[in-house]
Amino acid sequence: MTAGTRDEWQEWRGWRAAARDALYAPGGFYRRAEGPAGHFRTSVHATPLFAQAVARLLCRVDEALGRPAVLDFVDMAAGRGELTSGVLAALPADVAARTRAYAVEIAERPAGLDHRIEWLAEPPPGTTGLLFANEWLDNVPVEVAEVDGAGVARLVLVREDGTERLGEPVDGEPARWLERWWPLSGEEGRRAEIGLPRDEAWAAAVATLRRGLAVAVDYAHTAGTRPPFGTLTGFREGRETTPVPDGSCDLTAHVALDACALPGGRVLPQREALRALGVTGSRPPLALASTDPAAYVRALASAGEAAELTTAGGLGDFGWLAQPIGIEDLF
Repeated sequence: MTAGTRDEWQEWRGWRAAARDALYAPGGFYRRAEGPAGHFRTSVHATPLFAQAVARLLCRVDEALGRPAVLDFVDMAAGRGELTSGVLAALPADVAARTRAYAVEIAERPAGLDHRIEWLAEPPPGTTGLLFANEWLDNVPVEVAEVDGAGVARLVLVREDGTERLGEPVDGEPARWLERWWPLSGEEGRRAEIGLPRDEAWAAAVATLRRGLAVAVDYAHTAGTRPPFGTLTGFREGRETTPVPDGSCDLTAHVALDACALPGGRVLPQREALRALGVTGSRPPLALASTDPAAYVRALASAGEAAELTTAGGLGDFGWLAQPIGIEDLF
């Protein structure tokens, strides 16, 4: 590496700053009109069964809280309000009547969104109920570290066109986070995403909840399964692509959910969480095809959708971090 001129050096930034601007600055990826659904398929977009399962979870939280007069549902990184709308539609009438729904998103409120949904840029303080963050933390920008030829972990710097180089050694709190949660061997080229900003973002979100349950759902890994070369990648128009911080694609990296967990929280696979909420993927009995063919076809379609949400090697491998606040574990 060469020192370069001052102007050349100013083109290089850490991945955290580069991704923050590419995703969230005016004109950034998450402010575009088509929204996330125009580029990738989440559990929310795959089937209404996901929103129905979250609605059942909200009902469990409601019971655990003693059916309060006001029950809050906070949807972090709400996209265009798809999950919030689906949950409200799936709630029993008596629960829906007491539910105060918040969609937290930096983009503008979509036209025609249910009037019962309050649109906010930050989660409201002092809520009682369920805070649900589906694929939020993977888009909280983080620095990337890479081991150099001398075995030293250095920050990875990037230009807007995606070209990378190594910068200064990782030190301070980021270095301590790596040592605790993602220790890098001295092998040249090994990489890690430094998840400290995600830990802090999750702690801040959980702190807004007075009582209830906070859940983060994301691509995840835990100690012992950290990928040796990191997970930073891009998505554009439904396809995985090279991560380029120019606002043209999503920038995402899997989440060290075990590092995010606060005392009392636990991580479980999506397939286990959804099965606990009644999403099994079991095929309907064949006898139903003879007695009620239309019901059989509907049940078969529902089983196929449930299987997509719970299958190993797919959406079922997502991690759920469940963080109860003032109530018992609901899983």
